[in-house]
Amino acid sequence: MSRVGKVPVTVPKEVKVFIEKGIIRLEGSKGKLSFDIPHGIQIEHKDDQLIVTRASDAKQNRANHGTVRALLVNMIVGVSQGHKKDLEIQGVGFRAQMQGNKLVMSLGFSHPVEYEVSKDVKVSVPNQTSITVEGADKSYVGQVAAKIRGFKRPEPYKGKGIRYVGEVVRRKQGKSVTK
Repeated sequence: MSRVGKVPVTVPKEVKVFIEKGIIRLEGSKGKLSFDIPHGIQIEHKDDQLIVTRASDAKQNRANHGTVRALLVNMIVGVSQGHKKDLEIQGVGFRAQMQGNKLVMSLGFSHPVEYEVSKDVKVSVPNQTSITVEGADKSYVGQVAAKIRGFKRPEPYKGKGIRYVGEVVRRKQGKSVTK
């Protein structure tokens, strides 16, 4: 039995759970999420808890058991509290601002970099050198944050670029002059 999969998932009062035809839907204050339940996995809703079980000990069912439970926890946290990723911009003249639903960044290129923000996530710029990505779907929030970071990754010589808050960038020494 999966150690992660056998632990029941507690559902808060404000989250509504609907299970029908192999699909689980969750609704909360931060949004709505749905998930296709893999073949061989069953989810039961009993008393404020979701219990994940598997039909057999087939290799794929064992692999899916803990994964489905972890995804359910991420979905419940997402629809009740939301997920958040913080990015910071380092470099002289590097800055970001929101213009409508576009994130416009000045990253040292000859042109400003524009990123169209979808309706599934909320991107905000508290100050010119920090970006916050928020949303209900944890994987989509991470994907958007990685896409924004990909416009100008932190480089190892001066450390300039877009990085996650708290990310450590290994620095290189650079050229040294010998005489």
